Amino acid sequence: MIITKTPFRMSFFGGGTDIPDFFRENGGAVISTTFDKYCYVNVRHLPPFFEYTTELSYSKIERVTSVSDIDHPAVRNAMKMLDMHEIRLTYDSDLPARSGLGTSSSFAVGMLNAFYALKGKYADKKRLADEAIYLERVLCDERGGWQDQIAASFGGFNKIQFNGDGYDVQHIMISPERKHELNDNLLLYFTGFSRFSAEIQKSTIPGFADKTKVLKEMLSLVDTAEQILVNNKTDLDEFGRLLDYTWKLKKGIGNKVSTESIDVLYEKGIKAGALGGKLLGAGGGGFLLFYAPKDKHEAIRKAMKNLLYVPFKFENGGTRVIYYTPEFFDVENSRET
Repeated sequence: MIITKTPFRMSFFGGGTDIPDFFRENGGAVISTTFDKYCYVNVRHLPPFFEYTTELSYSKIERVTSVSDIDHPAVRNAMKMLDMHEIRLTYDSDLPARSGLGTSSSFAVGMLNAFYALKGKYADKKRLADEAIYLERVLCDERGGWQDQIAASFGGFNKIQFNGDGYDVQHIMISPERKHELNDNLLLYFTGFSRFSAEIQKSTIPGFADKTKVLKEMLSLVDTAEQILVNNKTDLDEFGRLLDYTWKLKKGIGNKVSTESIDVLYEKGIKAGALGGKLLGAGGGGFLLFYAPKDKHEAIRKAMKNLLYVPFKFENGGTRVIYYTPEFFDVENSRET
């Protein structure tokens, strides 16, 4: 039996520049962090006492006799890609799916990590990120960028740079005290509205050429944000003000990035004292993040009293195997072959 633990991520700057159509021509970069909310993937070989050969438990239960009959596209394609047979997979999560925190990519990374461990093989973080990108963007044909898979795999507070040759993960050298202050100044709320990220991404594609100028400006802000973080002489509140500016830019990329309800909530937070914030993920709903000095938090919580507040702490571990018991499985004598 294998159990993996994979964090979710929040992206601060550069979202949208991690899409291959953009970064292969213009370059790209994002600043993001993982935090202490996780998904857990439990995988073992299914004992041969049942009529079905594979059992999956996530938001639904699937029991099939052929991998090709699996409804879940990521599981089906991952099992085919890694030649997995006769398994029982259970998914559990600290946060809901379709919430703008890269939940589907964290699941993909954690699942691949578990599959490799079940086969008795080690896969490093680069391999897991690369194969999760291939799984979601190629095999499952889902639109979107690359940052989610990379963040979930590597973990930590990073600047991820993209170019025609791929990507590079650079840990941001922010002091522990400043990182703690940043964490304390961030407030996370669940709006209750959720959409598939791929659906939001589709809304940006038709006018993609028209958005290039905006994306280039968003890209330039990544370096500005990094300098705010690493320069202890700079007022950290500038990070919040820059979040506000980049959120307003992002809303111009697609007509589904925000909604009237989200805009109302955001303005309530700003009027209550937040210096900036953003909707996490591709847009349309999910989690709303605010940056505010500590003395404004009580007013913001009153303004957001109808939303669920979610406390969190940054984390650095990325995906990991937290339980490992090797199992022998005879592929040649599998009931599926």
